[in-house]
Amino acid sequence: MSASAARRAQGRSHGAERTLTSLVGVLGLLAGAGALVVGMGWLGQFRGHRPVLDPIAVGWLGDHALYARIGAVVLGVLLLVFGLWWFFRSLRPERRPDLKLDETIGSELTVTAGALAGAVQADVESVDGVTRARVRSVGTVAEPALRITVWLAEGTEVRRVWEDLDSYVLTRARESLGVETLPTAVRLELDTAGSARVH
Repeated sequence: MSASAARRAQGRSHGAERTLTSLVGVLGLLAGAGALVVGMGWLGQFRGHRPVLDPIAVGWLGDHALYARIGAVVLGVLLLVFGLWWFFRSLRPERRPDLKLDETIGSELTVTAGALAGAVQADVESVDGVTRARVRSVGTVAEPALRITVWLAEGTEVRRVWEDLDSYVLTRARESLGVETLPTAVRLELDTAGSARVH
């Protein structure tokens, strides 16, 4: 079982979003530190008193105003496209991969994510003490994983339910899919109005 598959079972990964945010933060920090160094005159008093926009650069932009405008428009459009792509990427639903158990031409066998989740949910709800369950098939085709939320009746022995889930439900799922490992994150809740967390 890979670490990435285990993380997918625990929750949706936001690694790309965190990486981009970190990069933007680092660039902002470096820019601020550079401005502070120049402003304090640590690189020479002359540099500290120069305007923020270099007069040479401003003069070049004035002499080539058309090209500067075209470049600014193109850059703005690219940033807009990138921002919209990133926005919709962040909002897209989590993938629920179908599992291809047999890819032999003429005898293909595929288990849909919904069918897998439904079968596991039925097995979980058949365990004594479980009032309801929610199961999601996550991960990838190569590394499937499950995310299970279980609501328990008051007075249920949590250890017994956990053992039943491991020895019956998950074992049955692994055997049905023909896999040795099936990363699974299980969340236990007490089925009351307050939905208190069961430890």
